[in-house]
Amino acid sequence: MAVWNLGSINIDHVYQVPRLPAPGETLGARDYSSGLGGKGGNQSVASARGGALTHHIGAVGPEGRWARDLLSDYGVDVSHVRIAEVASGHAIIYVDPAAENVIVTFAGANHTADAANVAAALQTAKAGDTLLLQNETTAQAEAARLGRERRLRVIYSAAPFQVEAVRAVLPHSPILVMNAGEAAELRAAFGEMPDREMIVTLGSKGAEWLVPGDEPLFMPAFKVTPVDTTGAGDCFIGTLAASLDLGLDRPAAMRRAVAAAAIQVTRHGAAQAMPSQAEVDAFLAVRS
Repeated sequence: MAVWNLGSINIDHVYQVPRLPAPGETLGARDYSSGLGGKGGNQSVASARGGALTHHIGAVGPEGRWARDLLSDYGVDVSHVRIAEVASGHAIIYVDPAAENVIVTFAGANHTADAANVAAALQTAKAGDTLLLQNETTAQAEAARLGRERRLRVIYSAAPFQVEAVRAVLPHSPILVMNAGEAAELRAAFGEMPDREMIVTLGSKGAEWLVPGDEPLFMPAFKVTPVDTTGAGDCFIGTLAASLDLGLDRPAAMRRAVAAAAIQVTRHGAAQAMPSQAEVDAFLAVRS
C-alpha cells in the first residue's frame, strides 16, 4: 500500500514575534528561521515519518531544489516533484509566545499542476492506496476524480477554505478534513453539512471523526505545552493517512494522529518537527 499526495511545497519564513501584529502595526521579530513547509509538504513528511510509503506530487521553482531534496531526506519519494519555471511557493509565518500563528502564503510553483501531471504520477497507484489533497495546489478536482476511478481512499483537506474548490472536489472525496473554523464556513456556505465522512480537528481539544448513520468518534488531545502550532493539523492528517494505510482501525489511527500532533507542537517549525514512528510509539507507551 502507499500514500500519494498532490500537495504544496513551500519555503517557510518563520518570525517569532512578541504578539500577532495588528493592522498597520510594525513589530520587531525576536527570532527568525526558514525551512520546508506547505500543507502538502508537511503532510508528506508526517506520512513518511509515520511509516507509510509516501509519494509526493508537486513542484518547486528553480531555487527550490533543496526543498525537494529535503523531502527525499525525510523519506518521501519525490519522483513526481517537478522543477517549474516560476518561483517556489512560500509562506510568511508569525508565531507569538502562546504558539498561535498568522500565515500568508504565495502559491508560485504549486499552481502549475495540471490533470496530465497527476494522471502520469498516479499510473502506478493501486486500489486501496490513499490520495491526499488540499487547496494549495491546482488540479485537486481532477486528482480526486481520478483517485476515485482508481479506487483510492481520497482524503481531502478543505484548507485554505474555498467554497468553489470544495464544491468541485466534494463529489469525488469520501473523507473531508477540516478544522472547527473551516467546518463553520462549510456549514455557512452549504446551509448544512454534506452527507459524507468528516474529520474535524479541534486544536487543543482533540479531533472528531463523523460518519453518517454512526456514532461520532472523538479522540481527546494529549496535554502538552506547545511552543509552535504551525503544521499541527498537517501532522495529524499525514499521520492519520499513514496509520490507515498501514491497516490500523479508525480509533487506533486517530490516537496515533493526535499523539503525533501533540509531539509536533512542542517543537519549532513545521516539516522538521514531524515525529517518527518510534517517537510516537514511545509517547503512547507511557500514556496507555
